[in-house]
Amino acid sequence: MNAWQRLALLCTLGLAGTVALAHEGEHGGAAPAAMTPPAPPPTTGTHDARTYFTDTVLLDQDGRRLRFYSDVLKDQVVLLNVVFTHCNDACPLITRKLREVREALGPEQAEKVLFVSLTSDPVNDTPEVLKAFTQKHGVAGQRWLFLTGTPQDMALVLGRLGHLVPSPEQHSTQLIAGDVANKRWSKIRPDAPANAIAQRLQLLAMPLAGR
Repeated sequence: MNAWQRLALLCTLGLAGTVALAHEGEHGGAAPAAMTPPAPPPTTGTHDARTYFTDTVLLDQDGRRLRFYSDVLKDQVVLLNVVFTHCNDACPLITRKLREVREALGPEQAEKVLFVSLTSDPVNDTPEVLKAFTQKHGVAGQRWLFLTGTPQDMALVLGRLGHLVPSPEQHSTQLIAGDVANKRWSKIRPDAPANAIAQRLQLLAMPLAGR
């Protein structure tokens, strides 16, 4: 699937203009040719989010098997990002930033938002390694999933999010915020102030007028 076909599919799902179609290479300059995930199934304009995002089974930091759409995304307001645990620069900084975002939301609002960090290095980032990462950065026990799986499954899921990852270091650092039920999505720069990111999430968590 080329970039224009992917853009058309994202338009069908209400994601056009918001999800990165390729990673920006923040971890190390220009990226080589991307590892192409399996092509999405053909769509008929039905806005079938489960088919698009897939119910690929991944593992969280506690070793639980979770279907990506049905158990993670469905009916949630989410903030998604990509990390790998042996990163020494952007990933720890962004994880700390997102911890500040949760603090800025406050306990009540934070319960309305599910944070989801997906590894770009599934070979090394086992559930046990991800668990240690959450403890190291003070985010264990919150509404925050760290997900891993087989390299093939992670390539599929990350590809559906527009994060084509030829190597762990070259993943995008863009954040993806979404109101899954209402198909509202946007990209957020990771260097945005924590309060500004929290405000965006609060808006997404507000019920739509007339619903």
